[in-house]
Amino acid sequence: MSDSIAAPAPDAAADNATTDNAAADSAAGPDVVAAGSGDASGALVFAEFHTPVEVRLVRAWVAENVHVDGHIRVLTLPRRGGPSREADRIADAIAQAGPGTLLMPVHVTWLPAEHENGTRPIRVRDLVRLHNPYRPPSRAQAGIARREPDRARVVAGTPATLATLRERFAETHSGAEATPESFSRFVIRRAHLSLERADGRVLGPQFKAPKLVADEILAQSRFRAGVAELATEIGPDKANLESAEEILNELATGWGRASVDLVPRLQRKVFERGFDKDVDVIPEELERLRATTSTKPVIFLWSHRSNLDSGVFLVTLHENGFPLPHLFAGINMAFGPMGPVLRRAGFIFIRRAFGDDALYKYVLREFIGYLSEKRFNLSWSIEGTRSRTGKMLPPKLGLLSYSADAYLQGRTDDVALQPVSISFDQLHEITEYADYARGGKKAAEGFSWLYNFVKAQGARQYGKVYVRFPEPVSMREMLGPPNGPIATDEAAHRLALQKMAFEVAWRINEAMPVTPTALVTTVLLGAQGVGLTSEQILNGIQGTLRYFERRKVPRAASMASLTTIAGVEKTLRALSTGDGPVTRVDGARDVVWLIEKDDQLRATFYRNSLIHTVLLKSICEIALVLAARTAPPGPARVDAFWASTERLRDLLKFEFYFKDRAEFRRLIGAEMDLGEGDWRVQIAAPEADLHQILSERRPLTAAFTLRPFFEAYEIVADVLAHHDEAGPLDRGAIKKEALALGDQFLAQQRISSAEPVSALLFETALQLADNQGVLAEGPDRLERATAFRAELLEILGALDLVQRVTREVFIETVFPERLGAARRERPTGAP
Repeated sequence: MSDSIAAPAPDAAADNATTDNAAADSAAGPDVVAAGSGDASGALVFAEFHTPVEVRLVRAWVAENVHVDGHIRVLTLPRRGGPSREADRIADAIAQAGPGTLLMPVHVTWLPAEHENGTRPIRVRDLVRLHNPYRPPSRAQAGIARREPDRARVVAGTPATLATLRERFAETHSGAEATPESFSRFVIRRAHLSLERADGRVLGPQFKAPKLVADEILAQSRFRAGVAELATEIGPDKANLESAEEILNELATGWGRASVDLVPRLQRKVFERGFDKDVDVIPEELERLRATTSTKPVIFLWSHRSNLDSGVFLVTLHENGFPLPHLFAGINMAFGPMGPVLRRAGFIFIRRAFGDDALYKYVLREFIGYLSEKRFNLSWSIEGTRSRTGKMLPPKLGLLSYSADAYLQGRTDDVALQPVSISFDQLHEITEYADYARGGKKAAEGFSWLYNFVKAQGARQYGKVYVRFPEPVSMREMLGPPNGPIATDEAAHRLALQKMAFEVAWRINEAMPVTPTALVTTVLLGAQGVGLTSEQILNGIQGTLRYFERRKVPRAASMASLTTIAGVEKTLRALSTGDGPVTRVDGARDVVWLIEKDDQLRATFYRNSLIHTVLLKSICEIALVLAARTAPPGPARVDAFWASTERLRDLLKFEFYFKDRAEFRRLIGAEMDLGEGDWRVQIAAPEADLHQILSERRPLTAAFTLRPFFEAYEIVADVLAHHDEAGPLDRGAIKKEALALGDQFLAQQRISSAEPVSALLFETALQLADNQGVLAEGPDRLERATAFRAELLEILGALDLVQRVTREVFIETVFPERLGAARRERPTGAP
């Protein structure tokens, strides 16, 4: 849709017009009537003015710029919910006008003062004085218009003829007859929308914001018909237009220019307390995003690791000239004045649970469909909630399915799903996450929570923030054309939706840069509490750096510093400052660094942020051992390797994102081909030396990346294998017992670290057990649980060997003088 009040009509105005300067002296004054020179069509100017100064500015602009033959009438454009007499005047004027009459909306747009750098943000002194420069008080307007005329811009929407507007009304109302009242309301809405788009040219694209959304949706015949149909299904008391309007008003944002300008600046102030002021972005990705947003409606789907995510995301868009999207958030974040302020910056607060509310679901679906149809951008976390483990959670499909429905109905030609990776060097929230892992409860949002969050943010420096915008995913490419086969096949629709969501999540993971924090904590966690010198850590990470380089893994620019002791020590100092998870020990001869047992859960958050980069490598290492132990030499061992990789993929599918099976197999093959020689020949040989094969595939990663997950699964399986009570299982009780058993195993050194003793991992373990049929009721449930545990113990046995070889490689790298002793500890016999 153009900026026109209806269809495009940029050249509809003619020359030769006169205006009468006898205009109103107040915002609600009488109409302005001018005699034209002959054409009876003339023009209707709908002027939105609220003060005498605005009346004067608009009157002068009309006299200078509106040139048509015929009469020019200037009528007051009422605000939403404004006096009905103004709407009645417009209805009367329309009734008397001919089809060629030109309709033009106009108003005054006020701007903040221009700064030296050419920008016009709200100034701090405006906030202190409670002044809104986008809506200055009436008493100040005359002075502003006189001293700073560039701040008072008269803005006009593109005009359209009355005949064009009647055609548009028929298109959007399914041919319904236009009564004087319904048509005048339609024209008033179109006038406001036209001014809104015209304002975008003055204010910049970052202020592009929809208004009157609720009114527009309520006026649609399809929406009203949908509510009526729902009423026949669930009853008019549960589905009616009044209730639907209440829900729409709850969802609608009521955008305000001051909030659009102010909220990102306040969010910047919060994250700047603990992070570098410059968000790390890739300019080429921003240019690609600019091209995408100029051609398609966009849904931004971002990773969620911190309560800072939405703020960092909005700051990145706003400061790079992008309009703020409608951002969906839980209604729990709308406490106090936060709700009204954030709503006016585009936040949409949705109810936490509405599964049984058919009307709410219908209105939300239509709301999302309308915004997509009008090409407004949307945004939410694809994970639905914060990841408290450092790795991405499975995608939530609810809102995405509503958007897909709108696309499949043909309401838009395509939708670009824009993955957004947001990551941090460090976060103060990891202490909270570790508490969750030990069974702690989430703190309720409120003023006390907000104060403590902002205070903690300024406790120390946490490094940099990284935002990445990888290639967008086309909804058309994933779902096929609108009204295609997927639109009517429910099973195919759900499968395609899942694949689309997983593709977005995959791209988020692949774009996330590895940081020095993540790599250094990974090495220290792998040392399992052993203190290392800076030089030993430096030597220990060089193999991984070479592997990342070979695989072209995205890395933060600061990763280059890890090739020197100074760079490693800079990261170590940052991790050991304040409440950081690394402990520094100043010894008699050396400074050593370690992660103590009580800090391991916190540190895993950083380690988990890079697991996806070595996930396939880790699976290959375990599968090599399983194949050697379960199959004889020859082709059977290669087949066993492939079967093991498939089984490991199945066991880890609730923790990590995987491509489809064919692509997964291709990627596994490519990973194995990174080694020297033909790996198939090597593992199939009767004389295969598994220690040597593993050692040559350094750096080895499975022992310190995947072991904690399988140990957590085995703890839960152990609990299930000893749970002989019949009937449904109490998952809460199972997790509580698993936490206690995990503490016991840790004390007995039956697990490698404190990492597996996590309620978050135990929840996934139960999800996996349920998927594998272990939790189903029946007399053989103990037998199933025992078999499940036995399989996990077999995998952990394979990890024991990988860990021993990893230890040898590690010692060879950082403790070369101890290599002989380590080799003497190598067990003999079968691998």
